Amino acid sequence: LHLGTMGSDPVEVIEAVRDEVAVIRPPEWHRFPHAFSHIFAGGYASGYYSYLWAELLAADGFMAFVEAGLLDRATGDRFRAEVLARGATRPAAESFRAFRGRDPDPRAMLVRHGLVDAQG
Repeated sequence: LHLGTMGSDPVEVIEAVRDEVAVIRPPEWHRFPHAFSHIFAGGYASGYYSYLWAELLAADGFMAFVEAGLLDRATGDRFRAEVLARGATRPAAESFRAFRGRDPDPRAMLVRHGLVDAQG
């Protein structure tokens, strides 16, 4: 699937994706893009930001392991002590800061999505 060669018609795009990955095809008359209203009506849109925030924390947290050579006992011990063992006894942002020694940096997530170069 190469979406870059497609137009901007949402139905055309979703049909191309379905051609490649759908296990069960919905009926021809079904127009999912026209019915995806929960994100716009009902207050759910703000919840999507929590997914991005969790992804940012995961990507930046994983970079601690990458920077330490991936399989580093001290980094694993610090993650266990500052994040896993603490659980919900303190805010996640505080646990992240205790683990990484700084505030979250979105760069790792941007690299993961190909939006910035890993070196630059």
